[in-house]
Amino acid sequence: MMLAAVGLFVLGLALLALGGDSIVKGAAGLSQRFGASPFVAGMVLVAFGTSLPEVAVNGQAIAQGQPALALGNAVGSNVVNVGLTLAIAALAAPLVVRWRALAPLLVVLVLGTVAVIVLGLDGSLSRVEGFGLLIAFVAVFAFALARSRSEDAAVREELEAYVRTSTDPTQNLLRVVIAAVALYFGSKFVVVNALQIGDWCGWSPLLTGLVPVAIGTALPEAAAALAAARRGQGDLVVGHVVGSSVFNLLVVVGAMAAWNTLPMPGLLVRYALPAALAFALVLYPMLRGDLRVSRNEGIVLLVGFAAWLAFELVLVRDAAGIAPL
Repeated sequence: MMLAAVGLFVLGLALLALGGDSIVKGAAGLSQRFGASPFVAGMVLVAFGTSLPEVAVNGQAIAQGQPALALGNAVGSNVVNVGLTLAIAALAAPLVVRWRALAPLLVVLVLGTVAVIVLGLDGSLSRVEGFGLLIAFVAVFAFALARSRSEDAAVREELEAYVRTSTDPTQNLLRVVIAAVALYFGSKFVVVNALQIGDWCGWSPLLTGLVPVAIGTALPEAAAALAAARRGQGDLVVGHVVGSSVFNLLVVVGAMAAWNTLPMPGLLVRYALPAALAFALVLYPMLRGDLRVSRNEGIVLLVGFAAWLAFELVLVRDAAGIAPL
């Protein structure tokens, strides 16, 4: 029974990877077909579009009455983005970053994480607070678009190349349909079977979202980041990490709270969110200094991720009553 659950969980991850790749290509082609700038399309899809598999999982979790799993995945993904995805990419090749908007977006990520921690100290995020996070994302998105006019020509070319694909509307509509089907069934397989695996391991839905779901949904992105690092595309790697993390925090968590008052358990406020904040803070001097993430810095991030994972699986799991939702 457990082997079947693990197998279906892995199948779900494969479908999410297929759906995420197809929807990015389809959306890129359709946006350019209808007149969007290739650079703007590339910026949006690099920074936010790659979060769609996580969004599909979170939507499926909420539909099945498991908001704790969705919340854990949203926050856990931010830790995994920096501690695993970025670290693996930096170990493959030093990441040179020229995308100027990323440092301000990282500041937004830090301030947004602090805000969610403070707002969650009373045990919940209200609907008003959720709408506030969504409004903050709209402002951040507008800033990123305005800042794009001053980007370096090399950055523009890198982002335009990312979305360079066929503009045939039939082909791209087919890609989007295939992606939607893959994301639906992939997210369903992941949520249902992750809960079974979590029950077998004695984990709460929140911890299941923080660890196996967040790591599993990040693995295809980590593989893509590894390939991009080897091609010298540091802007794509760091752009995904920072943009996806901002999206998870402001849009995913914000939308959940805006829909209905969102409980914020102690495990999340006292441990997981501060861990996500620590990773964002560690990344800031790396990007503000020599604008590169070196192999040694990648090792630091990976060691930090391993320590966080050990803490979640060993210490928090044994702390009875700390993570209910």
